[in-house]
Amino acid sequence: MTTRRYVDEPGGVLWYDLDDPSDEELRTLATRFGLHPLAVEDALQEHERPKLDHYDNHLFLNVYAVGFDEGPRKTEISAFITPQALITVHRTPFDMQPVLDRWADGERPPGGVDFLVYALLDLVVDTQYRIAQRIDEAMDSVEDRMLGDGPAPRDVRRHGFTLRRHLAALRRAVAPMPEVARSLVDSEHLKPYYRDVEDHARLALDLIEHSRTRITELLDDDLAEQSNELNVVTRKLAAWAAIIAIPTALTGYFGQNLPYPGYEQWSGFVVSTVLIVLSAGGLYLYLKHRRWM
Repeated sequence: MTTRRYVDEPGGVLWYDLDDPSDEELRTLATRFGLHPLAVEDALQEHERPKLDHYDNHLFLNVYAVGFDEGPRKTEISAFITPQALITVHRTPFDMQPVLDRWADGERPPGGVDFLVYALLDLVVDTQYRIAQRIDEAMDSVEDRMLGDGPAPRDVRRHGFTLRRHLAALRRAVAPMPEVARSLVDSEHLKPYYRDVEDHARLALDLIEHSRTRITELLDDDLAEQSNELNVVTRKLAAWAAIIAIPTALTGYFGQNLPYPGYEQWSGFVVSTVLIVLSAGGLYLYLKHRRWM
């Protein structure tokens, strides 16, 4: 468990940053600061939704910072916000240095814990927007290959489906953030800062929605192209089957065991051959004219 303490005149501001704390460590702090048991329970559980809960003497915040390995990697951060202390909890390591850099900036406005919360939210939203941009840029190569002639290769389609799955996972972390940022505005001097976080969160969400629409339309277009290609192939097979059926029928007729005009004569062979060539050739030309071939 890591503890950081900073002084913001006229009162002190305490920040506890807990990296994968034990239940006992968190409950000890809960007793000291009077944290609500339901909030503590939410912090101990994983995969809570992004939210802001109000309790009598503190707020409980749950958000997700995002990284990227083979796909979006989410770090769940829970925060207890009291008038003089901020307690953050995360199960996986997360670099809080950008928050410290904001705090150490001499031009920061007064605000104590509120400013710490703003810096934390701003960092989280920035990670979300960067990953949204990265996925959107990755779709450029998918789009180029999907818009080529004919259906896209299987690996391109699978990559497209993977990107859409990544966007869905990212959206679950980003969608509640504008409302969370708006709900945190209590002090007038920090209102522009939280509004800036809200704007960035909406920008990230808009980018995700745009990317989801874009990849969905690409996949739908590719599916339509596959359907058109299948129709062309089916039509060609049907045309060739019709052409082959003519000589099959004629040779079957002339191969019967009953006498027919020209039976056992050269004239019969010539007539059958001419009928096969003319019928099959005429059907071929007709289908070619109709663009079935």
